[in-house]
Amino acid sequence: MSGCNLTRPQGRGWSCLPLGAVSLGLLLALPVWAQDAAPPDQQKAKTLEGVQVIGSRAKDRTAAETPAPVDVIGREQLESAGVVEVGQALQMLEPSFNFSRTFVSDGTDTIRPATLRGLGPDQVLVLVNGKRRHQQALVNVQQTIGRGSAGTDINAIPISAIERIEVLRDGAAAQYGSDAISGVINIVLKKQVGETNVSLNGGKTYQGDGFTRQGDINTGLRIGQDGYLNLSAEYRHRDPTNRAGPDMLRVNPPRVTQKLGDADTKDAYFWLNGGLPIAHGELYWFGGISQRKGNSFGFFRSAGDNRTIPALYPNGFLPNISTEVKDASLAVGYRGPLGGKWDYDISLNHGRSQFGFNERQSANVSWWYEPRDPSNPAAGIYAQSPTSANTGTLRLNETTFNFDLRGPIDWGVGQDALNFATGFEWRRDSYQILPGDPVSYNYGRTNNRAIPIVGQTGDIAQPGMQGFPGFSPTEAVNKGRSNTALYIDAESQMTQRLLLGAAARYEHYSDFGSTTTGKLSARFDATDEFAVRGTLATGFRAPGVQQLFYSQRSTNLDPSGKLTDTLTARQDSPVTRAFGIQPLKQETSHSGTLGVVYKPGNDFTLTVDLFRIDIKNRIIFSSNIVPESVGTDGNPCATNNANCPIRAILAPFGVGQVLFFTNAINTKTQGVDVVAEKGFHFANNATLDLTALLNYNKTEVTKRKSPSAILPPEKLFDDTQVTLIEQGQPRVHDVLQGVYRTGPWDFTLRGNYFGPVSGQGFTPGIKQTWHGKWLADVALGYRFSDRAKLTIGADNLFDTYPDKWDPKTGAPFPQLGFVYGWETLPFGVNGGYYYARLDFKF
Repeated sequence: MSGCNLTRPQGRGWSCLPLGAVSLGLLLALPVWAQDAAPPDQQKAKTLEGVQVIGSRAKDRTAAETPAPVDVIGREQLESAGVVEVGQALQMLEPSFNFSRTFVSDGTDTIRPATLRGLGPDQVLVLVNGKRRHQQALVNVQQTIGRGSAGTDINAIPISAIERIEVLRDGAAAQYGSDAISGVINIVLKKQVGETNVSLNGGKTYQGDGFTRQGDINTGLRIGQDGYLNLSAEYRHRDPTNRAGPDMLRVNPPRVTQKLGDADTKDAYFWLNGGLPIAHGELYWFGGISQRKGNSFGFFRSAGDNRTIPALYPNGFLPNISTEVKDASLAVGYRGPLGGKWDYDISLNHGRSQFGFNERQSANVSWWYEPRDPSNPAAGIYAQSPTSANTGTLRLNETTFNFDLRGPIDWGVGQDALNFATGFEWRRDSYQILPGDPVSYNYGRTNNRAIPIVGQTGDIAQPGMQGFPGFSPTEAVNKGRSNTALYIDAESQMTQRLLLGAAARYEHYSDFGSTTTGKLSARFDATDEFAVRGTLATGFRAPGVQQLFYSQRSTNLDPSGKLTDTLTARQDSPVTRAFGIQPLKQETSHSGTLGVVYKPGNDFTLTVDLFRIDIKNRIIFSSNIVPESVGTDGNPCATNNANCPIRAILAPFGVGQVLFFTNAINTKTQGVDVVAEKGFHFANNATLDLTALLNYNKTEVTKRKSPSAILPPEKLFDDTQVTLIEQGQPRVHDVLQGVYRTGPWDFTLRGNYFGPVSGQGFTPGIKQTWHGKWLADVALGYRFSDRAKLTIGADNLFDTYPDKWDPKTGAPFPQLGFVYGWETLPFGVNGGYYYARLDFKF
């Protein structure tokens, strides 16, 4: 931390003081405990005293001792949640986690944004077996949670391969590197051998759609005497859901024209986790492949719209976006002892995410109406266009090399040795955009905008396939960057009751330079029943290669609600330079936690943690920047571009609006996490485990800024985007759960409360609010033997839906069929879902 320690005097900003200037009293005020947020339901994988978890590199530091708050969600909880995706399970079981369900959002319909503590998808770091997981290739470009970000595709990992999930609710960039601003999710894979587990799952919504069938198998093989190989295979097919209402504006008589709900998906997975003792150490490997195909839809094109070809679609059409996601990863490493007390770990980890787009049930209007001979109108038009095309592929590759070393140092201070860890990391990230078929992006066959091509209404015909225009060679890119990092991490039990820890990390990136972060942590056990814990940390997030190199032409809504050709401009491109937008730089953060733990015995635990996260230079997607209608001189822009700088910049590109990535805001996030658990044991060996998990978080945009002389801060990042950041995710998410077991029976009752959310992305100036809702889940399980179990249950038992969109203030969207809202719905619009699950092993 460059000889610096972080403090925050009351009422002032963060400051840097010499390390020696921090008093022991401050450290005593910021201790750290660890807590398992899962109920104590007799699962060995979740036992606090036996699980080595993230948050500490000290040897044998368990979840009950780690110097930061950690939630551990065990295998049985994941499998009994009644859902089939990791993201959905975490949404039910981890209150600080949000997994918004989107639709009409291009690729975000398939890879949904996963967030922690109300921040962005790319501000949470995901690990697998403690190693960095690669990000997704897809950028969330629509008006959804995580707009402008590219997080980690958490659903690329099958539940059947997972032993437990650890959630570190603390900033940890100094320990684990970029992205760990809001916390860390570590997914630990199964190691079991000598046993095969099979699961069959099926269910559908109360309305009869969304039928989901899944089968998975997990088996473990012993290699030699002490080696292991655990294998998981899984297949899932989910039918689409649709909760659209009748379209009363674009068709007569009214009918349903949109498809609003879950996309149709087919998912296949194969994962492995293995280890083999060699010499005095262990060779290990893990990774997997997944392939998912999805079908979602865009905006309906009505019969009279200039984007429609009556000869092909006399009643209008709904473009179909077909996606294919391929994900692969493999980590190989060797760990072993060094000397008597130290050990080392050397590993190489490679991951790849590929997102392919195809457009179906569509057309290129300019292709159809292009004149055969522009100089001779009598020659007619081509009157031909394919109705499907490949629209391009996004591809991300990430390779990481790690060397880690840890062990005790007898430093003669305190009660115990200094647990010291250090290491080196090298990473290479690369990003590709592969163009689609020419018909997917061209303006006519020659792409010559000097040729006037008009559609059915007499206006200029739109280029590319309708729905999702393809990536062109102009957007094509194959670039990357590398970085190196060095870290140190130390902990020591200063006295029987006081644990202190510190970490520092230096990273150098090939594109924007260097950054240094640090962290201080401590835990003080005042008694055997009561402890105080806390941390202070700086953090950072480097701009993702997706944000550095992504660009696209697409069709989106402009502020007036009209479909408009939109340019997503690459950072440091001619367009952004013309606006005066500077190249992206890293985000930086300061965070702190302060909490207490109370464990009086009798199977009761209570933890309360306050937190605050300040982020500076946050990377966001700008608002949709549209050309002026009236110039600075008061004249219409169509006749005087000299006084209309935005129109002048966009005119050569032939688009109606532009947006781009920029470091435009500072934010403050603060909140509290409460975890309470109580277990009861009865005379007949029955048990009852009660859990209450409460999360409150509030994000505020504390500053908007713009380097552009053309775009003031309020235009670069307008109020609609502020609302999405501040109120788009629930500020309150509570989970209440009870699990009762007696003999072969178990009964689970769970309530999830999602607080209110607001948005105005589609109604600028008019904020829409959807009130908070309770969802109830119930499951009944019967174990025929120790090798077979049947579970039946219902998620969202009482068929709860979000509020309906206000028909007046939300107009015209409710009249177009958007019944329940759009941009921010944390639990979706499907309503109730019932299912049956059969698990057996042999």
